[in-house]
Amino acid sequence: MAGERAELADVLDGLQPQDWDRATLCDGWRVRELVAHITLPYRMSMPRFVAGMVRAGGSFNRYADRQARRDAVELTPAQLVECLRQNINHPWKPPGGGYEGALSHDVIHGLDVTVALGIDRQVPSERLGIVFDAMRPRHAKYFGVDLTDVQLRATDLTWTYGTGTPLTGTAQDLLLVLSGRSLPPNHLSGRDADRFTAGVTR
Repeated sequence: MAGERAELADVLDGLQPQDWDRATLCDGWRVRELVAHITLPYRMSMPRFVAGMVRAGGSFNRYADRQARRDAVELTPAQLVECLRQNINHPWKPPGGGYEGALSHDVIHGLDVTVALGIDRQVPSERLGIVFDAMRPRHAKYFGVDLTDVQLRATDLTWTYGTGTPLTGTAQDLLLVLSGRSLPPNHLSGRDADRFTAGVTR
């Protein structure tokens, strides 16, 4: 977790000012909203979180979106990066997710930035292995991903998920597929690649 956060902070430090307003793979979020979301657990007290959830009618997704947009206005990119750096060893864990869930959160959202911006950063295979070992069918169901008759098959790790016609790509790209993301062109191969590629209709 600490390594992933530190490396992401280095990536963010290297962005140009205009990059913070570019879209990520999280629908509707620019880089600044997404980094605000990543750092939210380090900045938000439990009473404020509960109050925000009440105002959002109990919907975490609605609350997270509202808070990310608010924080993206109030905090500068430099403040967001510094917050990430100051909390690389923060013990936050998502409810019911454990430390594997915290690592998954950081890895997936980091990829939301780097893949969208075309930054060639490879998540270390041992971290991906931890994320995949913790993966359960309920995760794909949570993100609403339909993998009927599709088998995800990594080209850089010995890893598959599901059964059916192979959909191939790097392990980190397939993790994004499992997380409900649409990838840029030329990241995936196979009969169903277009289904999971942004801007492609069938």
